[in-house]
Parts: sequence; structure tokens; C-alpha cells
Amino acid sequence: MRQAHKIVAVAGAVLFVVASSYGQSLGDVAREHRQKQAKDAHATHKVVTNEDIPEQTEPVPSTSVSTNEHDSAPGLPAANDTHAAEQWKAKIEAQKSSVASLQSQIDQLNSSIHFAGGNCVANCVQYNERQIQKQDEVKRMQTQLDDQKKQLEDMQESARKAGLGSSVYEP
Repeated sequence: MRQAHKIVAVAGAVLFVVASSYGQSLGDVAREHRQKQAKDAHATHKVVTNEDIPEQTEPVPSTSVSTNEHDSAPGLPAANDTHAAEQWKAKIEAQKSSVASLQSQIDQLNSSIHFAGGNCVANCVQYNERQIQKQDEVKRMQTQLDDQKKQLEDMQESARKAGLGSSVYEP
């Protein structure tokens, strides 16, 4: 009986060693899964070559008609000139400065708005009316700020479309 237990134990050990050497480790399974996903991902991408693009038979005009009135700012020279880049940069910097100044004024005015409380003694109504006027002024200035920011974005976009480097138009 003892010998039968030894034989069963040895056979079990041999089967365990054979099964563990035959099976894949978790790392191998994960590696194969990643490789399969990579193959699937590469299979979904299509590479476009020159043969895939139809040739144009008619020449493309060098000038285009723009429907956007903000494509270029009036009075600014062409972008192929370094002087033009400096002019664009100066105009954009001036607009940025204007936006920052207006934002500073809005912040300062906002911080000065304080309504009189219930324990106010004299001129409370007039004081609170003045605070309401300040709030209205902030709203007007905020609208003006939004307009100036839009104008700045338009200028930056025009400089970008003119082919100038990002150092000219980057915010």
C-alpha cells in the first residue's frame, strides 16, 4: 500500500511538471493579447498613397475668394516680409495689452462693489444705487472685453492664415 502511494505521488508530480511546462504563463498570455490588439489596430488604418489620390486636370487658381470678412486685417502687408511679421506681432501685442487692461479695470471695479447692509444709517439708498450703476458698468465693460477678445482671436487667425510663424500669433 505504501508503495502504491509513492507511485501515485511520483506520477502526480510528473504530471504536474509536464502540465506546468506545457501551459503558458500569465505574462505570455498578456503579451499575445497585446500583439493581437496591435495587429487589429494596424489593420483598421488605411494608408493613403499618391495612387489613391486622383490627379487634377484643371489648374488651381492662385487667388481664392474669401467669404469671411475677418480673414485679413485691412492695411497689413503681405506675410512674406519680415517687416510684415513685426507689424502683425505689434498689433497683436497691442490688442493683448488692451484686453489685459480692460480685464484689470473690470476686476478692480468688481472688487469695489459693496452694498450697504441693513444697519446703514444715512444715504443707504443712494449708496446702493451707485453700486448697481457699478454693476451695470461691469456688464458693459464685460461685453466690450468679449468683443476685444474676439478681435484678438481674429487677428491671430489672420496672422496664422497669412503663413506667419507661431511666435507672431500665439496667445
